[in-house]
Amino acid sequence: MLLYLISFLVLFSFIVIIHEYGHYYFAKKAGAKVEQFFIFGLPYFNLNKEFLGWNDKDGTRWSIGYVPIGGYVKTLGAEDYHLSQQEIDEKHSKEDQKYLIYNKKYYQKVLYALGGPLANFLSAILVFSLIFVFIGKDVTPFSINEVVKDSPAEKAGLMAGDKILSIEGNKVENIQDVSKYIRTSTGDKIEITIQRYSENKKILVQPNEIFDQDNLIKKRTKKRVIGIVIAYSTDQKVKKQFGPVEAITLAVKEVFFVCKQILIFIGQLLTGSADISQLSGPVGIAKMTGEAAKLGFLTFVTVFAYISISLGLMNLLPIPLLDGGIIVLFTIEKIIGGKIKKEYLEVYSRIGLTFIMFLTVFALYSDLFI
Repeated sequence: MLLYLISFLVLFSFIVIIHEYGHYYFAKKAGAKVEQFFIFGLPYFNLNKEFLGWNDKDGTRWSIGYVPIGGYVKTLGAEDYHLSQQEIDEKHSKEDQKYLIYNKKYYQKVLYALGGPLANFLSAILVFSLIFVFIGKDVTPFSINEVVKDSPAEKAGLMAGDKILSIEGNKVENIQDVSKYIRTSTGDKIEITIQRYSENKKILVQPNEIFDQDNLIKKRTKKRVIGIVIAYSTDQKVKKQFGPVEAITLAVKEVFFVCKQILIFIGQLLTGSADISQLSGPVGIAKMTGEAAKLGFLTFVTVFAYISISLGLMNLLPIPLLDGGIIVLFTIEKIIGGKIKKEYLEVYSRIGLTFIMFLTVFALYSDLFI
């Protein structure tokens, strides 16, 4: 249990710090004043007590708190977004108003809001790229070794010896890709392209869904299976290392694939067709990071990359209080040519807070009872 907690705190703190540094970077690029960069703390519930801190040459206070989770960036006037121009004139001098992020150009404000998610995506790309360059990717040849009797695969016509080339249009490059693409497929039937002798064939397979124990998140989840056993074609595994450009390209493709799957799952949640056993909240993530830590550094940093992608994408959703919701506000103001009324902002914030609280409770319910 202690390993789960420590692993979760370390991983989540790094992800949040990277996210907040993205906001910090673009705030500075826009010429806004960053008053504080707080590590290991939160700006509410009195969790922003400083343990250690120092000021840099630009006047930013770099603070380390007592709570080993979270972090935030505070820009000048960040809490004044709801104020009218008259109220801002009363609170800030004309000189200080030049350093307010909300008085910057539209593209600068959007980049500021995008900075956090962008930093999360870039950190994941960096992790994947380093893995592909220094460790490489499994490219050991493999094929179908066995087709289970009366399984969807047998009914569709798959045979032992078939080499799988792609699944749902995704190129299959290693043995791990087979289960990944089958598991993340969403259609009633899965299109599998195989090579049988010298001929390529497309076969549609209608998968079965079963509940199985996921060893990483330690809960029963629904999985799609088609009834095949995959085996390597050689006794020795082959790993291919890539050059920087190819490694970055592969890393970007992986980030794009993960984002696509998350968006598909969100769409299923909204339509009521999602398998909520796949949803993980704080407890599930803590279990996942603990199990990943047991499996070694490589697994741990890989999980870090996937969770970083998830956090970055979730923050881009057009939900009030999230980065995506802030971009929506900036865009509306750009269209109407002025500030949104205070009462509308309050309603908008309440909607966002309610939605986030509901999602948190729902994720905890999934962790504990599903």
